Amino acid sequence: MQPQKTKRIVMTGGGTAGHVTPNLALIPHLREAGWEIHYIGTKEGIERGLVEPLKGVEYHAVRSGKLRRYFSVKNLSDPFRVLAGAWQAQRIIGEIKPKLVFAKGGFVSVPVAYGAWLHRVPLLLHESDITMGLANKLCAPVAKVVCTTFPEAAKAMGKKGVCTGTPLRPELMTGRRGEGLALCGFSTDKPVLMMIGGSLGAASVNAVLREALPLITPRFQVLHICGKGNLDASLKDMPGYRQFEFLKEELPNAYAAADVLLSRAGSNTLSEILALHKPALLVPYPAHASRGDQIANAHSMERRNLCAVLPQEKLTPSTLARAIDELYERRGEYIAAMETIGNGDGTHDVLAQIATVADLEEKNT
Repeated sequence: MQPQKTKRIVMTGGGTAGHVTPNLALIPHLREAGWEIHYIGTKEGIERGLVEPLKGVEYHAVRSGKLRRYFSVKNLSDPFRVLAGAWQAQRIIGEIKPKLVFAKGGFVSVPVAYGAWLHRVPLLLHESDITMGLANKLCAPVAKVVCTTFPEAAKAMGKKGVCTGTPLRPELMTGRRGEGLALCGFSTDKPVLMMIGGSLGAASVNAVLREALPLITPRFQVLHICGKGNLDASLKDMPGYRQFEFLKEELPNAYAAADVLLSRAGSNTLSEILALHKPALLVPYPAHASRGDQIANAHSMERRNLCAVLPQEKLTPSTLARAIDELYERRGEYIAAMETIGNGDGTHDVLAQIATVADLEEKNT
């Protein structure tokens, strides 16, 4: 009997947590399936801090320039950094000899994708938004498969596109409502509105929510995840209101305690909303401050009756309070719609795509 070949996979993705956390959801399952896991990221990116401490994952740092859609002097030098990163990535891939590369997006994916292409290693991408990000646009021509969260994105990719959903961390499903209420000092007498989305892009929603508290707290208890440095000391002792910069281990319990959600329309948060069947009011990041991906994400959800949407240009304390009241009244309708599309967790389907591509590669070698 011939010795079994080691199954090796290279993963990449970084720049923001949203380009890393789906990989973190996949890693335990890949380990269980016997994969040897290597991760290529940048030296100083957020991905290093999240991935390098994990057991059973070898981290490799490469250079990469940031990809921008706007003018910057660094646009003149960063293409050379991408080329240098591609050279480093292809050398690492040549040494590891993986069966495939899985890229989640972010600027670090570009040099890794082209490093894989140079060694004829199959590349799988994952795109979380309806409209493809710039990094994935550059990687897609050399990819075998593009996994997507939204069906519209898969259709746009033609034969390469497969709607899998986004891989989610299993601990999100283990929350306990009682512990979430206790965390906030809340009672069971009123429903809980939770706002999640503590990035810089949520600052304007944070402000309007706080202005609207006198209109909201007579009916709801408010659990507010506002982001680092965004606590408001003047509201520290306000009855029925509890604020946190962020939650980590406690996040599943907070979700479990929430009856309705208020959020931006980032794709990973939307996947969590769908998986947990939480009625949500989305205030997408406006087009003038982004590439419009959140608006497209939110409208896709709205068309399928999976959420309510309040455009930022219509966001005021009074419109917000009315929209939350309406969301709560229609919560059963939204929950029923979410239940018809399954659990929203793409982990199983993405793993299936990885296994399929690996099997094809095995047959062809």
